[in-house]
Amino acid sequence: MKISEIKQALTEVEAITFRLPTGEHLPAHFHVTEVGLVSKHFIDCGGVERRETVANFQLWEAGDYDHRLAPQKFLHILNLSEKILGSEDLDIEVEYQQATIGKFGLTREGNDFVLTAKQTACLAQDACGIPDKEFALPQLQIAGCTPGGGCC
Repeated sequence: MKISEIKQALTEVEAITFRLPTGEHLPAHFHVTEVGLVSKHFIDCGGVERRETVANFQLWEAGDYDHRLAPQKFLHILNLSEKILGSEDLDIEVEYQQATIGKFGLTREGNDFVLTAKQTACLAQDACGIPDKEFALPQLQIAGCTPGGGCC
């Protein structure tokens, strides 16, 4: 999900609900403790220099069970964050405390904002010798042998 998409969604919902990939909802008293810009400048294992920039939301919960973040208030926070995020329509990454800080993607299903699982991957699979997933075994050709002929 991009910044523009969550801003639009916040104008369409009456309450904000976040759901984990397991289907479990975050407690309704969650807080958005940070909205930030995360830039990553790195070299992959194939030696290619790369850059990645995302908008980052940090969600947190405390013992203030009566707390509720209204969609309009979250939209206000996002508008204030434009001085940090700039005008680029960035992808969103969400941090949420579990056994350790989990990083998630974000999508929307109905009225729920769904935290989606993120995966690591090799960005230079060709340089590392990792075969393409669509790798096909070569067909063996034996002289005079045909499928169904009984010689194989």
